[in-house]
Amino acid sequence: MSDPHFRVRIHQSLKEIPAAAWNALVTGRQPFLNHAFLSAMETHACVGEHFGWVPAHVAVYEQEQLVAAMPLYRKLNSYGEFVFDHAWEEAWRRVGLNYFPKLVSAIPYTPATGPRMLVAPGREQELFPVLHGSALSLAREIQGSGVHWLFPSREEMEYLTEQKTVIRHDCQFHWCNKGYACFDDFLGELSARKRKNIRRERRKVREAGVRLRRLDGHTATDRDWQDFAFFYNRLFEEKWGMATFNAAFFKAVARALPDQVLLVLADLQGECIAGALMYASDTHLYGRHWGCSAEIDSLHFEACYYQGIEYCIEKGLQVFEPGAQGEHKLARGFEPVLTTSAHWISVEGFREPIRRFARQEQRSVSAYIAHMQKQSPYRKDIS
Repeated sequence: MSDPHFRVRIHQSLKEIPAAAWNALVTGRQPFLNHAFLSAMETHACVGEHFGWVPAHVAVYEQEQLVAAMPLYRKLNSYGEFVFDHAWEEAWRRVGLNYFPKLVSAIPYTPATGPRMLVAPGREQELFPVLHGSALSLAREIQGSGVHWLFPSREEMEYLTEQKTVIRHDCQFHWCNKGYACFDDFLGELSARKRKNIRRERRKVREAGVRLRRLDGHTATDRDWQDFAFFYNRLFEEKWGMATFNAAFFKAVARALPDQVLLVLADLQGECIAGALMYASDTHLYGRHWGCSAEIDSLHFEACYYQGIEYCIEKGLQVFEPGAQGEHKLARGFEPVLTTSAHWISVEGFREPIRRFARQEQRSVSAYIAHMQKQSPYRKDIS
């Protein structure tokens, strides 16, 4: 996009942008938007053509000063997006068109809501159009099928809706801190049956002889990260097929953001058997990865959910986002929350059919959330 006041560059590596300049645009200590987190993905081969995530970050300069930026990737597949568009790809194929490449503004493999258009404070009205227009121009230049903003902030969604992009809805399950002083305060707001079930699950882990350790970037050792990377890779080998992160990445982020890392490790008879990795902002905890080498009843719930809830209460964090999907989270204190994405389609003939599809999807998601809310684990006498 041409603008006489700004110079727009597309960077093929975040290393081309000074970390201090990028991070100055990030608010609330968002871990996934931190320069160190995103650049570690590139440095340690977690993104690239081999995974279908090719960096094409947008940077807007005013008199050599970075005033706006957008994490952006040229996508060669739909892997790791958590907003599924396989039906769209099939529609392109049926008429002999290529769906890939496309452009995606997101945190790779991370379904967490947060800013996608980073701008200097107070300049959103001025700079959102520059970022938006630059992405559309790049999509046309590479003959991409569209531009997709996944899990953007509410303010960005309002702007993108005004631009008549296609809006998609989905549902996740989040835990909200209602000013609890301790875990028992949280349990006290649940129905008796759900409260009893959680206590039983936690007791099973203790009675199995499992000891939980909570570590951060300061206290986790190289051995701890090697153990966790082994669990993470084992899970993908058994269930998902393609692990994208590695021990070098985990350690690099832990060194750069030591106070924002929560690594929960489980030991049994002196041997580490499982681990869960989470990251924190000023207000949120984000559950990201889990793996184990031994199956212990309810250990997954303890390490991935209950330890995170306790951490949020202790640190005063407001929201715990444990990841995408999972109705089983409802019984453990997590509630349905609407998530969104915005999509610009380059092929005019597909825009209206996809818009109709998205509207129908919105109605389905709304009905699903209403149904899930009726199954709330919280006591009915608590307003």
